[in-house]
This record gives sequence, structure tokens and C-alpha cells, in this order.
Amino acid sequence: MSDEGLECVPVRDEADIVVARQRGRTLAEHAGFRGTDSTIIATVISELARNIVDYASRGELCYGLEQGSTSAIIIVARDSGPGIEDLATAMTDGYSTGGGLGLGLPGVRRLMDEFEIESSPGKGTVVWTRKVLRS
Repeated sequence: MSDEGLECVPVRDEADIVVARQRGRTLAEHAGFRGTDSTIIATVISELARNIVDYASRGELCYGLEQGSTSAIIIVARDSGPGIEDLATAMTDGYSTGGGLGLGLPGVRRLMDEFEIESSPGKGTVVWTRKVLRS
């Protein structure tokens, strides 16, 4: 779960969510993601940034591209908020602490090709995702 060489955007409020989404979508489109995949990436960024604002008050979203035999976008959300007390429950489809209809972390996991999460109560959360560019 490396995030070396990624560009990071601070996330503290609604305006930062918009900026994070726009920058991530621009990077994805520059890398060749189009249509549905571009929308999926923007949706994932919005969900992760919203979680930072709603649950941790501040954090950052980081992006990068992998180039090689396969190209991919990496998206990492990091905060030093309260962490997730019960990660297994939080990763259950349909679970929501906000009472909303958002995708939540299970939705992010379904939309991306790879997903990892680390969270410790009192120490924050890191979500690492990867989406492969399909030709």
C-alpha cells in the first residue's frame, strides 16, 4: 500500500470536496479513463472526501498514476480523526452511521479494482484504492 509520489489535496470542507473531485477526474481523464470509469473515479473521490469532512474534520486525498504493462489510478484518503471502532461492521453493505444513502466504504470497495483500509480508534483512517485502465 504505497503512496509514494502521489499528489495530495487537503480536505477540510465542502469546497475541498469539489476541488478534490475535479482534480481527480482531470487526472483520470488525462490518463485515458473515459465515460463510466471517469464517473466512478469521481464518485469514489467524493465519497472518500465526504467521509473525511463528516467524520474526521480534516485530512487529505492523494492521487497518482501507475504506468507500465497496465495503467491505473491510485487514490488514497488519509485522516487523523477518531478512526473506525468496528471496521467489520463499517464494511458491511448497507451500514451507515450518517443515516444517508451514500455508497459508504463498501460501495467504494465494489467500484474499485483494489481496496485496502487501515483504521485505529483515536489514530485515524487510511483508505487505499486502485482502478485499472481498461483498453
